[in-house]
Amino acid sequence: MAQIDEIAPDLYRVSIYAPQFDLQFNHFLIKDDEPLLFHTGMRRMFPEVREAIATLIDPADLRWISWSHFEVDECGALNEWLAVAPRAQAVCSQVGAAVNIDDFANRPPRGLTKDEVIDTGRHRYRFVPTPHLPHGWDAGVLFEENSGVLLCSDLFHQIGDVEPVTSTDVLGRWDAAIAAYQQHPVLMDYVPLTPNTRRRLNELADLQPKVLAAMHGSTFVGDGGAALRAAADVLQRRLGAVPAGVDAPVVA
Repeated sequence: MAQIDEIAPDLYRVSIYAPQFDLQFNHFLIKDDEPLLFHTGMRRMFPEVREAIATLIDPADLRWISWSHFEVDECGALNEWLAVAPRAQAVCSQVGAAVNIDDFANRPPRGLTKDEVIDTGRHRYRFVPTPHLPHGWDAGVLFEENSGVLLCSDLFHQIGDVEPVTSTDVLGRWDAAIAAYQQHPVLMDYVPLTPNTRRRLNELADLQPKVLAAMHGSTFVGDGGAALRAAADVLQRRLGAVPAGVDAPVVA
């Protein structure tokens, strides 16, 4: 059964815990004049997520449906939502629209450019492209300019059935999740470390977010900028070492 919590003004976290993965799947509804759903969820979860959303708004009233990157938990149920919400439009990065959603979606999407805003009424969500962060060429996040909410997708991914909101350190939980996934035969390397990773995290930190709404795990309330800067160190420590049996490059 989905758990619903208001984690910021007009922002609802609809969470489903999947024990087989030991993981929460969080979907975020902005309840406003033009309601926005961030993360559609998987197709198999659609009935449960729809039922939960229906306790907050009429699903037919959805206006915007968005996500970070092309993945089943991010946008797998997009067409199911488009079917129940006749005025809704998918919004994603221009890359995502061009390489995936133009063909995948049953209605044309809106491809967002850097700093383009989705105005829901009382709230303004600015699009920030983040290629390959957390992963995916098409990745991006949404930042609410007034409340300081960052819808940050798989950044700060946490394992377990944790509390809806925390003000304590989420870096340790994310570090533990990355360490565990690096030992998994299938899920390893789900977050790439690229030459742009630290710069992109610092750019997000410069937004000075106060709320980090993670897709998996607790929403963090506090100094989001400091957490994002420190996240680069977590990734460098976990992913930056030369693997065993591989010689480090020689620098002349």
